[in-house]
Formats: sequence, structure tokens, C-alpha cells
Amino acid sequence: MGLRRDVDRYRDVGEERRQDLREFVQYGDLGDSLEDRIRIPIKVVDLPEFSYDEAAMGGIGKGDADVGQPVGEPAEGDAEGDEPGEEGGEHGYYEMDPEEFAEELDREFELDLEPKGKSVVEEKEGDLTDLVRSGPSSTLDFRRMFKRGLKRKIATEFDEDYLREALKVEGAGPQTVYEWARSQSINVSLHWLEAAYDEIPRGERGRYASFEDFMEDVERTTVAEAVRGMDHVPLRKEDERYRYPQVVEEKESKVVVVNIRDVSGSMGRRKRDLVERTFTPLDWYLTGKYEEAEFVYVAHDVDAWRVEREEFFGIQSGGGTRISSAYELVHDVLEEEYPYSDWNRYVFAAGDGENSSNDSSDNVVPLMKEMDVNLHAYVETQPSGGGVSSTHSQELEKAFGDSGDVAVVSVNSRDEVMDAVEEILRAASRSSDNREQEAAV
Repeated sequence: MGLRRDVDRYRDVGEERRQDLREFVQYGDLGDSLEDRIRIPIKVVDLPEFSYDEAAMGGIGKGDADVGQPVGEPAEGDAEGDEPGEEGGEHGYYEMDPEEFAEELDREFELDLEPKGKSVVEEKEGDLTDLVRSGPSSTLDFRRMFKRGLKRKIATEFDEDYLREALKVEGAGPQTVYEWARSQSINVSLHWLEAAYDEIPRGERGRYASFEDFMEDVERTTVAEAVRGMDHVPLRKEDERYRYPQVVEEKESKVVVVNIRDVSGSMGRRKRDLVERTFTPLDWYLTGKYEEAEFVYVAHDVDAWRVEREEFFGIQSGGGTRISSAYELVHDVLEEEYPYSDWNRYVFAAGDGENSSNDSSDNVVPLMKEMDVNLHAYVETQPSGGGVSSTHSQELEKAFGDSGDVAVVSVNSRDEVMDAVEEILRAASRSSDNREQEAAV
């Protein structure tokens, strides 16, 4: 039991000493992780173990050396006074899946992005909330049936003793008492009052000077007392209702994430690194949030083409830039492969802000407005400062302003990566809330 506790303790220490998530995203080696497994470095604490050398022979204390013979010269680096080593300790990895990664980011940023299900994958029976007129006896809603019968009984019955006393009011005959009873919401028939009036001895008529005096002297039977005094409650066939399970639509939350990157000659290694560090945690987060996630990677210079993830962050061309070519391709891909009725759609683009003349305002903005997506985001990266032609983000901000469906962020150093990720995810959460409110209206 002691060794098991030690092993658990070593594991806890490893989890506590894993690299901070923010530090890992901004400075760690993201390439060691897979799409479904994020590997975060931790310091490994080696577990102690015993070893048995079967080659040892001869018994305790018996060797080949003479008494007093030196064991051997110290190995290099073991001599007293040597400087301590400068190499880092051995590292292992703390592994988490995208779902855990998303939970950690939610805690880090205090987010609560609720994925919306779209396509119906199954209809199943829910709670017994619907009512129908026929069904198996085991589903009969007897309580409802009894309550309806009880209400009918209360509505048709009246306090006979109370009304007999009302007939003793001075000058009040059956018609007068009948009208008074109706004003007091007492259900009684005029025929019953006439029969009851004839049974009252003449000497008892006129006992009360007015209805006010009568009501002060005589207490009316309460509903609770009337119910307790009932010997039966009439139940009718038309009151029968049978519980029926509500049909519940199970919707699958699916997301397609489109990553667009400028691969023109101006997008050097530092810019590509910042784009990868921004896009990768977004991909992991959305993978962890949705039941099914697919990714589309689009590279562009003047023209655009689809690529695999493995080459997306490293590819570089020597051409110019026309960002609209990417959005034209993305528009067609989404409409043909990922209809908005079935898929949540996110479009993330990145570049250094450079674009061909008027392409942003004349072409990109209209294309973005035409697409039905959960969120558009543009990540501009200019580690060495922006050029004269780096105006794309400004055009987007001018066109969309504070629109909840578009986020524009700047990432010029690794220190800014997580702030950009947080800003994009907050925009995604706001956009989701806004669309839910619009759907409710």
C-alpha cells in the first residue's frame, strides 16, 4: 500500500508541474501534439526501483582485488570541484484530449461557449409529458382524472344547511335567496330552494333581520370540510387522459472550421509561427466543444487552393496577395459540403494585412457578408511593423465595426497569442448567444 501511495503521489507531482497552458501555447513545441491528443511537457520524477544483477557471484565482500587496492580512478566529471551540468532534466508529457483542453480554456478565460446542435440524428421518447385520450391502463393519469371529478363534484354540490338558514331571513323567499346565492357564487337550483322553503316551519321564518345578520351568525362549510365529507367522487370516461412520451429530437453538434492563410512571399517564418500558435488552440478548443469537428485548410497568394494540415503552416510562395480568392473558394466549399442547416461554421483567416488594391472592400467584405457562419476572424501578424499596404484589417473594422459575427485581432509576438485566442473565443460566445436570441424571437 505504501508503494501505491508513492506512485499516486509521483503522478500528482507530475500533473502539478506540467507546463502552464498559456506558456505552452505561446512558447512550447506544438508539433509534438496530435489532433486528438495534446502533449504538454512536464518534469518526470523517476520511480525508485530495485535491480538484481544475476552476474554477481562469489558472496558478500569477496572480490578479485587485494585488500586496500584502489577501486579505480574517478570518471571524468566526477572529481571534486567540477561544475554542475547545464543540461535540462528529462521531460515527459502530460496528455489531455481536446475536451479537457476546452474545459481548461473555459476556466482560464471564464467562457461558456455552448455548442448548438443542428442536424437531427435521432428521435427518441422523452418524459411522459404529453396527454392523449387512449392508451394502456398503466399510463392512465388517474390524479388528473380524479381532480376533474372532484372539481365537478364541488361545483354541483352546495351547503344545504347554510342555504336553509338563508331562507329564514326576514322577507326572503326562494327567489330572493336564489338571487343572493348567485351573487355569492353559490350554485343552487331554484327548485331545491322552493322545496326547502316549504319545509321550514312558519315560526322559524324571519329569524334573521337581514342577510348581513344571517352571515354573521351562520358559518359556511369550507371546501376542505366539504371534500372530507364526500362519500364518493364521480369519475367520467371523458375525463380519462393517458400519459404519452414526448418525442425528443437528438441533435448532433457538428462544426467545420476553415483556416485560411496568406502564403505569399511576405509571410516569413516568424509570421507563420504566430499564425500556427493562434490557430492551433482554436482548433483544439472547438474539437473539444463539438461532437463532430472537421477542418478545411486553404492557402492563398493571388490564387487559393486547399491543402492538408501538415503543409498548411509551413508552405510559402513567392507570389503576391489577393485575399478574395480564398473566400471565393471557401464560399463554394461551405455551400457544397457543409450546409449551414447542418453545420456550425467558423472561418479563421490570417496574414500580414497586405492585399491587392481595393480587394478587401470590393470583394472580401461582400463575400464575408454573404456567408452564413458563426464567426469570421482575421488574425493580422506584423512582428516587424506594418507596411504601407497592410490595410486589410482596417478595411474589415471599417466595414463590420462592432459586429458580433466578426473578430479582428493583432498578434505581433508570442506574448500576444493567448490574448488573441481569448478575444476570438469571446466573440464566438457572444455570436452564439446573439443567434440564439434571434432564433427565439
